[in-house]
Amino acid sequence: MPTLSAVLIVKNEGAALADCLQTLTWADELVVLDAGSTDNTVEIARRFTDKVYVNAEWPGFGPQRQRAQSYAGGDWILMVDADERVTPELRKTVESAVQADDQNCVYAVPRLSWVFGRFIRHSGWYPDYVIRLYPRSKAGYGDEMVHEKVHYPDSMRLVNLKGDLLHYTYRDLEHYLVKSAGYAAAWAQQRQAKGKRSSLLQGFVHGVACFLKMYIFRLGFLDGRQGLLLAMLSAHSTFVKYADLWIRRQEQPSE
Repeated sequence: MPTLSAVLIVKNEGAALADCLQTLTWADELVVLDAGSTDNTVEIARRFTDKVYVNAEWPGFGPQRQRAQSYAGGDWILMVDADERVTPELRKTVESAVQADDQNCVYAVPRLSWVFGRFIRHSGWYPDYVIRLYPRSKAGYGDEMVHEKVHYPDSMRLVNLKGDLLHYTYRDLEHYLVKSAGYAAAWAQQRQAKGKRSSLLQGFVHGVACFLKMYIFRLGFLDGRQGLLLAMLSAHSTFVKYADLWIRRQEQPSE
């Protein structure tokens, strides 16, 4: 029978990790790669699996997921984050896909996010299909430092599974802002390495466009006050990443 490895990359996820791993105990193998946690993340992971590793020299999200996958031995990889939960319905469809063992398929799952006290079903956030299940020998994550994605041959088919992957994305506003700033910095660093430039005007235009797209065109207003707040914060985050890239191009003080 084909086997499944559930794989996670984590850092300081002590508050959430146990709940996540509890929804993955049915997998043939659990692999956890820690990025140098200073809380009890590693200890919690070891309660569920002996395949716990540490790579504290952060290379970016894509390379870290590559390394985590290298520790897995299953025929199939299910990549999950610590703030996500596999529902019973999703488990059934994942198990069926693994048993079918069609090595020419990669699978996307619908992700349903809980944000500031509410599941977000509009705003362009649902169904947020993300590729998370794929054959280990044929697919894997790329080298992107942020917004990493699974790369696979053009000959393979992308299939959408049923059953939600619940995503408890932000604990509070501070968590959102810290996480957003980290993504913005990684995005700007990646763009700078490619010789890209930006301006504050670009940031403003993209920020306004982000708000209109989420709140109006993608019906974010149907998500209530959380939809409004999320659209405003997303617009701010969009502006910040362009501003970060612009700042990196400014003249630095001489010694």
